[in-house]
Amino acid sequence: MLLLGQMISAQQLPIYSQYLYNKFLINPAHAGSDGYTSYNITAREQWVGYSGAPRTYSLSWQTRILKSDYSIQKSRQNKNFFRPKSDGKVGLGAYIFSDKNGLVHRTGFQMTYSYHMWVKDQTQLSLGLAANGYYFTVDVDQGSFIDPNEPLLNNNLRRGVFVPNIDFGVYLLNPHYDLGLSAQQIIGSAVIIGDLGGREYRMYRHFYGFGSYNFQTGLKTVIQPSLLLKMSELDLIPQADIGATYIYDQHLWTGITYRTSGAIIANIMFRVIPPGLDRGAMFFGYAFDFTANKIQSVTYGTHEFTLALKFGDSSKRYRWLDRF
Repeated sequence: MLLLGQMISAQQLPIYSQYLYNKFLINPAHAGSDGYTSYNITAREQWVGYSGAPRTYSLSWQTRILKSDYSIQKSRQNKNFFRPKSDGKVGLGAYIFSDKNGLVHRTGFQMTYSYHMWVKDQTQLSLGLAANGYYFTVDVDQGSFIDPNEPLLNNNLRRGVFVPNIDFGVYLLNPHYDLGLSAQQIIGSAVIIGDLGGREYRMYRHFYGFGSYNFQTGLKTVIQPSLLLKMSELDLIPQADIGATYIYDQHLWTGITYRTSGAIIANIMFRVIPPGLDRGAMFFGYAFDFTANKIQSVTYGTHEFTLALKFGDSSKRYRWLDRF
């Protein structure tokens, strides 16, 4: 129970080992940044075999409103010219999630709007704002309480309390590198456990910064080092994921990451183009976290699975470059 209490205070938001394959989960500015329409399913089972360990499932969608239709307009010189009905700068995204951590269970959704602009010919700056909310419940059936007046037994928490919040992100994308900064749970909502004067369960603001660079090592091979920094306002102590990924022909991704909290992560993802799927591809990913501390001796490790479906011709990935 002491370990469980430490785990809950230290990990309020889900940890993703395959964030490189779906950065939208940690930065709303990523929505629609690559021009694809994407559907992603992520399932993460942390510390399998340990009672009360975190368990996270998410289903996300993102797209970009590209300029596919044009209208004829008049210029100041009274000449006809084609103007795109949509300038291709708007991205949209959404996801739903279920995150269980000990007795605490959060089930919610997020809606995202992003705006993309060009600072140079091949460098794109994106801003994203997300509104989200979730139902906060406490599964008292999974615990044993001696005191019948325990605040956690509050009926409101059993039924669920709705908690709103806001996320914001900035994302810089280039064919050679990307950089991102985001802040989650900006409002810092809180749930009062018990009557007036009872314990407070506050959702602390979390901050993320990530970056990666592509080193072309052959005609079809790329080495991509990456760095993810994350921290909360609770202690302002950053945690880092330092990794490198080998990419072959945009069909195979395999890498290893070291997490400073004491974990080594191996991951792999491969791309499959099913017959008959017009301008689309499927992606299958798996990550295994080996925790380098005592808890590893009583668990079967952490497992994370990703299934993604992307629509959009890769040869026209940047087809919104023609800005008129």
